[in-house]
Amino acid sequence: MTAQVHEKLLYNGEESSMAFCPPLPENHPRIIELEDDEIERTDAIIFSTACWRQYIGEWEIKDGKFYLVNILGRYKMVGNTPIFADWFSGVIVIPRGKMLRYVHMGFASVFEEEIHVEIKQGIVIKTDKRVNQEEKPPASNFDWLKFPWRKNKPDKE
Repeated sequence: MTAQVHEKLLYNGEESSMAFCPPLPENHPRIIELEDDEIERTDAIIFSTACWRQYIGEWEIKDGKFYLVNILGRYKMVGNTPIFADWFSGVIVIPRGKMLRYVHMGFASVFEEEIHVEIKQGIVIKTDKRVNQEEKPPASNFDWLKFPWRKNKPDKE
């Protein structure tokens, strides 16, 4: 699997990204899957092997809540008001600093720092900062939870 393009994130007023792709809500009336002939193909990366999901979500954490703001690619969001992500519970990973190790698979690349934000039904319940100091961590430290097909659950319920 190719390394995957990150979701976009506005965090503390700063543009950032997430090394994870939270699921879109099922059957939400404001999210529409587009037919092939309706899709704007202006961003080639969305339809490459670096984006198997064929969309990039734009998200925001504001006032302790997690929102879906926009979607690019295979889906479109109707209206301009963010959608409160009350369907999502899990931990999102926000990479910071220099990439220490590129991993050509999923979201497994290692950065100098990571901010882990635990969210329960759209509400931020915990934030941790982790510092990665090793230039080349051993393979046993491989974080399988960063893969999109893994169930992403908070450390504690």
